[in-house]
Amino acid sequence: MNLPSLPDDPDGTNLDFMPQGYPELVGALTHTLGPKNVLTSTEDILPYGFDGTAALKQRPLAVVFARDAAQVSAVLKLARVHRAPVVTRGSGTGLSGGSVPVAGAIVLCLVQMDRIMEVDAANLTLRAEAGAITQRIFDEADAAGLFYPPDPGSMKISTIGGNVAENSGGLRGLKYGVTRDYVMGLEVVLADGSICWLGSKCVKDVAGYNLRDLFVGSEGTLGVITQVLLKLLPKPAARQTLLATFARMDAAAETVSSIIAAKIIPCTLEFLDRKTIQCVEDFAKVGLPRDAEAILLIETDGHPAAVVDEALKVEELCRSHGATTVRRAASAAEAVQLATARRSAFSALARLRPTTILEDVTVPRSELAGMIREVETIAVKHRLNIATFGHFGDGNLHPTILTDERDTEEMQRVEHAFADIVAATLARGGTITGEHGVGLAKKPFLKRQLGDASYELLRLVKRSLDPDGLLNPGKIFDLSETLQSDE
Repeated sequence: MNLPSLPDDPDGTNLDFMPQGYPELVGALTHTLGPKNVLTSTEDILPYGFDGTAALKQRPLAVVFARDAAQVSAVLKLARVHRAPVVTRGSGTGLSGGSVPVAGAIVLCLVQMDRIMEVDAANLTLRAEAGAITQRIFDEADAAGLFYPPDPGSMKISTIGGNVAENSGGLRGLKYGVTRDYVMGLEVVLADGSICWLGSKCVKDVAGYNLRDLFVGSEGTLGVITQVLLKLLPKPAARQTLLATFARMDAAAETVSSIIAAKIIPCTLEFLDRKTIQCVEDFAKVGLPRDAEAILLIETDGHPAAVVDEALKVEELCRSHGATTVRRAASAAEAVQLATARRSAFSALARLRPTTILEDVTVPRSELAGMIREVETIAVKHRLNIATFGHFGDGNLHPTILTDERDTEEMQRVEHAFADIVAATLARGGTITGEHGVGLAKKPFLKRQLGDASYELLRLVKRSLDPDGLLNPGKIFDLSETLQSDE
């Protein structure tokens, strides 16, 4: 979990870190945005020095709030003149250090840009500003009889702009995909202050390069996303939730493979390991068997007849692969209760130790059981408490390390364990991140996954769009790589 490659300045008070003409910059920002929208006192700005990632923090230079793309443009133009780094931020729920500022940075917070501007039922689209909360996006679509599928675990507080910048996933990813699959258009402010609109409401649109997708998942390193045009779907008419318990993890993994082989694509196909099950039961008390080695939470949705048929087949497959129990929700309230077993996993685990590090790796489905065993072996090797849960249907695992960041020796073991988990993931044909992004936490491993040529291509894109390296510097790449001369 390394901070950006800048000199250490934990208090952010070293004048060597100040942008050129610091008082003039703050004065210009205050004139542009108003005094209430520029924070500089330590007490006010400290909460903006970290995100949801454990053990990463850095005091910013100032925090500013913009209300529209024109103000964002003005901030970026001023930052460019004064050579000040800019880190865009929403609610700060990220789990890869993506919105942790570098020393001397301006944090550009977009939470005041929270309007849902249009729900277009005729074209099945919704347009919103970047600061709109994801749950509100879902609720507005739902009220119109429509459906916005991406559901990151932080959706009650995360912003849609942050979801797009990180290409967030969620529990419904197996059937419905991730945030990228629902972005039809973006308003983006570039490093020089230019305001661009990318995409349209057209279902078919192949005019020019697909620049829209370039910014999805770019983690604020290429531009600032200010508006999003989202695709919506018709609301599923019916839904059925099942909870299956297994005495062996391998049996749970085999069940997942058999469900997919039967050409059934559930809306949700999640799992918890034994440690997570026990913690969730202590926390939520939903009646989970504490001696089970694995639990699958399975949800099927669609036409009522198809849902009934799929639920019956899923139950048969679970039992034929050794499920000890299969519990089917008899009501919407019971379905919510069963879903709580998965959605409360992180909260339940976070109660055990002062620091909870939620990791994010993905392997092919055929490698799931073996990867989980590998994580267990790594935990023993490094004398750590690691629980694992995640999205079994798409191979996305969340090994969760329970530790204490104040214990330097233990945190060193955490670093070594994380490196081993990444190595095991890549050896199995996996990826270092399925939904949390690269940020600070994963950037040391990116080149190992991509290879030199692909990594260089990413770097060329960054330098083309942000030649001064001022947008979210130190994320995805080290600063020295993005500022390096072509010569």
